[in-house]
Amino acid sequence: MIALVDANNFYVSCERVFDPRLEGRPVAVLSNNDGCVISRSAECKALGVEMGTPYFKLQQSAASIAAGLVFRSSNYELYGDLSARIVSTLGTFTPEVEQYSIDEAFMHLSSSLGPDWTGLGRRIRGRVMRWTGVPCGVGFAPTRTLAKIANHAAKKTDGGVFAMPETPEGRDTLLAALPLEEVWGVGRRLAPRLRRMGVRTALDLANRPPEFFRRHSLAVTLERTAAELRGIPAIGADPVERENPKSIGVSRMFGAPVTNAASVCEAVAAYAAAGAEKLRRTSSVAACATVFLQQCAPPGTDGWNDRNWWTPFETAAVAFPRPTAATPEILAAVRPAAARLFVDGRRYRRAGILFCGVEPASGAADLFSGDPSDSKAARLSAAMDAVNARFGRGAVFPASSGTERKWQMKRELLSPCPTTRWREILVAKA
Repeated sequence: MIALVDANNFYVSCERVFDPRLEGRPVAVLSNNDGCVISRSAECKALGVEMGTPYFKLQQSAASIAAGLVFRSSNYELYGDLSARIVSTLGTFTPEVEQYSIDEAFMHLSSSLGPDWTGLGRRIRGRVMRWTGVPCGVGFAPTRTLAKIANHAAKKTDGGVFAMPETPEGRDTLLAALPLEEVWGVGRRLAPRLRRMGVRTALDLANRPPEFFRRHSLAVTLERTAAELRGIPAIGADPVERENPKSIGVSRMFGAPVTNAASVCEAVAAYAAAGAEKLRRTSSVAACATVFLQQCAPPGTDGWNDRNWWTPFETAAVAFPRPTAATPEILAAVRPAAARLFVDGRRYRRAGILFCGVEPASGAADLFSGDPSDSKAARLSAAMDAVNARFGRGAVFPASSGTERKWQMKRELLSPCPTTRWREILVAKA
């Protein structure tokens, strides 16, 4: 049996864990640079606020002001830490927990834990709530795709738990009422094409034979989705891809236009250091990287970060002397590239770095360059990781990434990070 555990309105729920004043109030969490709404509480949804609504429009809305709509900047450090705690909590039920996204995880459960799956779901939900403070829904089914559907149904129940009916008749009744767009792996772009072929519901898709997908040149993944809807496991995790990524990138928009070379180089250094940490976390090394910058809209246009004005990325490729994940070696190569890309008089809106030629560190050693994990720079990077793991991210960092960092993305409504920063830890008062 597979269970999908999905946190409810995850970003908002995380904000409420350490600020109980937000309970029962309409809350909206904003995207990078406080641009638009990316997470809404149930109360916010009841006001008719749509995902993607620009923040400035809601600020000026009389209805939002009258309802006391509360805004928060995205606190990714807090969300990431609580996500890890949820996954750890799920691990107390089964060692086979597969994190799918920051707010979702699949649990692979032994039949010995059944057959009272609804009772197990209540225990899972209760423990996650007690240990993390985040409410969630739990859906049970024999396949991942059906577990997604069961989780969707769970959110509509008072108990937040739903187990897919074991009989084909009960399952088909549920699938017949499910619109095609809500099937995991179909989406709104593919649904119109399938409708023209007579496929309108999840049950229609489940009943199509394998020949149907081949005759219409449909992707093999869709054929697997149909099998999963029939209760046949056909979609598995790809642990090799997750553990050994082919590329790793870090990119952010600036909080305000950047017009000087020092700030651009600081930003690229910070992103390169973050990317190097990702490489080490996956036990990988990179052979090369691409540094890129993007300009703002010209002066006089509607907003410096106007999404309707587009410019190609300006890029510079850098090859490392040997495959590496050591921050000092990477910074020594990418900072000159960032300086070369910068053009005086231009206003920049974004910078980033993409590591390529990524391979497992265990296979990167050779006769001439030796083991990349045994260099002085690699040992220094490992020491930085150990310090940051103990004292919180950012406790130590490369000086070249700057200290003031005025270029950082705008988060004017940012809440504290009491689980990852010592100076923001909650204090109990008598």
